[in-house]
Amino acid sequence: MAEKEISQAVIGRLPRYFRYLGDLKERGIERISSQELSDIMKVTASQIRQDFNNFGGFGQQGYGYNVEYLYDEISKILGIDKQHSLILIGAGHLGQAIANYTNFNKRGFVIEGAFDINPALHGTKIKEVEIRPIEEISAFVKEHKTEIAVLTVPKDQATKLAAMLSECGIKAIWNFAHVDLDVPENVQVENVHLSDSLMKLSYNINRYEKEGK
Repeated sequence: MAEKEISQAVIGRLPRYFRYLGDLKERGIERISSQELSDIMKVTASQIRQDFNNFGGFGQQGYGYNVEYLYDEISKILGIDKQHSLILIGAGHLGQAIANYTNFNKRGFVIEGAFDINPALHGTKIKEVEIRPIEEISAFVKEHKTEIAVLTVPKDQATKLAAMLSECGIKAIWNFAHVDLDVPENVQVENVHLSDSLMKLSYNINRYEKEGK
């Protein structure tokens, strides 16, 4: 039987569910209803139930959801119940900020290698990870069976690097370069355009002001 196609909108909400359930778990809350979760997350109870029904439901009528069980199941769906190896390409300010973000390790994302075009950075370290020349990426990925590459390089470098990463076996690219990458279908890309998010925020400010709120 073919696997059910899940919409990107549903997938986009899963990390948020995971975060809120993690908070509830830390507070010692054992169970929660869809309505209670709705009140906390500002997502309708109906939407929550529809989202979870895509994966089998997880709840019991009259009981609600077991927080720890639901947290663990969403962890499995997201694939963060296991460790993922990352390399960082571009060790400038943004790259260093990403490498120093402690939640990555907590979620099972481990930066094993860092690379930069700047010779002055070669041999220095970010959080005990040595920065290496760009030319060593292919051999490193093949040796360490790296799954994910984080690209924080200028857009004129990103396209060429994406092609090379696809050839050497990278499964996914987390792309912070301001360019949409053309990669084979088997390589997953998540684009993070920071200015797009800021422009969306600007739009919402304008809309709010125009409505006279």
